[in-house]
Amino acid sequence: MTACAIAIFALCSIKRNVDGDHHREAHVPHGRQGRGRGRDARSTAGVGLAALRGPPVRARSAARHFADRPFERVRLADVARDAGVSVQTLHAHFGTKDALFVAAWGRRMAPEGARRLSAPPGDVRTAIRVLYDSYDRDGDAVLRLLAQEEQSAAVHEMAEAGRRWHRGWVERTFEPLLGGSSGDERERRLVALVVATDLLVWKLLRREMGLGRAAAEQIVAEMVTARKGAP
Repeated sequence: MTACAIAIFALCSIKRNVDGDHHREAHVPHGRQGRGRGRDARSTAGVGLAALRGPPVRARSAARHFADRPFERVRLADVARDAGVSVQTLHAHFGTKDALFVAAWGRRMAPEGARRLSAPPGDVRTAIRVLYDSYDRDGDAVLRLLAQEEQSAAVHEMAEAGRRWHRGWVERTFEPLLGGSSGDERERRLVALVVATDLLVWKLLRREMGLGRAAAEQIVAEMVTARKGAP
């Protein structure tokens, strides 16, 4: 399974839980669970979800720090100073640095969930336009974040939530393209759609090949609407 796009939409997953949206989540791909971190992957998210309801200025300040530097180099003292509060206040509202990270990215990215869900099912062009609006706006920051996944349990947790959310979004948005298929055929087609809309495909087209938006979106649209795969 490709390394799906990510953490941007991990944060949409947080918004889903807060707002009570009940989109089905796909199973975590085999072999990616746990990774020996020795902690409950849901614990940080639970604290972070509660913290999302806390003072937004502190979460916004933290989001800037987490977007600009590796997780381990973000100092609570710097976040507190930028937000105009004490480190003790951060601890009181968020508990841990991991929970602050979850809340910070949730504050920054939660609106992306509503924007992506605005694409009507089956409207390929609109879905890709909305998706690439998000990638153009936040893709580079998310790629920096994903580079830290192996070193940070919090980043890994967010990335895994993002993978599940993205797969669910793809299945909902492109359901008309999956109609009539079932079993292995449906799964193969769904995986192909997840790959076509992956953040890493955006990176290849927009950053590495230097294609313009229109050209990149056209290529992705052709990938999404392709009806035949390799034998």
